[in-house]
Amino acid sequence: MAIFGSRAPARTSVNADSYIERIGSSPRSRFTRHVLLCAVGILMAYPLLWMISSSLKPSGLVFADPSLWPSAWDFGNYSEGWHALGHPFGLYLVNSFIVVVLSIIGNLVSCSLAAYGFARLHFTGRKLFFALMLGTLMLPGHVLLVPQYIVFAKLDWINTYYPLVVPHFLATDAFYIFLMVQFVRALPTELDEAARIDGCGPFGIFWRIIMPLSMPAFATTAIFTFIAVWNEFFGPLLYLTDSELYTVPLALRQFVDSEGQSRWAQMFAMSFVSIAPVIGFFIAGQKYLVKGIATTGLK
Repeated sequence: MAIFGSRAPARTSVNADSYIERIGSSPRSRFTRHVLLCAVGILMAYPLLWMISSSLKPSGLVFADPSLWPSAWDFGNYSEGWHALGHPFGLYLVNSFIVVVLSIIGNLVSCSLAAYGFARLHFTGRKLFFALMLGTLMLPGHVLLVPQYIVFAKLDWINTYYPLVVPHFLATDAFYIFLMVQFVRALPTELDEAARIDGCGPFGIFWRIIMPLSMPAFATTAIFTFIAVWNEFFGPLLYLTDSELYTVPLALRQFVDSEGQSRWAQMFAMSFVSIAPVIGFFIAGQKYLVKGIATTGLK
């Protein structure tokens, strides 16, 4: 009797767990989850869909017709918006691509080298410098605006791309350094020892071992840098004065007139054109982005 009495609760527990699993995997529960996910997805995508819809409406119907399906179509907003400013909109896209590509290269080179030093090299004060680097994450960026502007003005870099690009080559983005440090620490140290036995120095280990294995972290850094630099407005507004050097955010700002004569339809059309590269770059590197975030910090 004792034996049967001791087995009954265990069997009941197993049956309860299997019942919960069946309930969770039932067609009704899966359908409910999918409906909720679709509803949340549509809610999140509504501003983008409304912007695309507004780019295809005549200017007078942008705010008068709130529906996503335009009652009247005007495909000329794209051609008019492309030539509405002092220069073709393609010039601003090229300017943004120049700044973004140089910024990505700078972050990948400088942040990866700094991360390799913190994660693999042993030197005096490594923990202190790493803590100071992390402390810069809590420093508001606006605190540095005045001293940075003074330095760049002394160097005669105002109205050039140097203030927007050069800091990325100096490992000033602590977040990306921390991201790469956590990824490099997860790599086996035995690989370094094997490479050292084969005659590789510190840079050889970085070039032949660490960098090829850190591609997910590199892709994550590149995607985040692309999105941040492409959408940056305040930096170009502060340092660029010549309209020929404007990036995409500054160009879009020119569509908004303080006197109420804003060309909303053309602005929405060029806004959609400007976010297309971001969406494409994100989709292309999504696999590496997910892998880089999922594996960062794992031992």
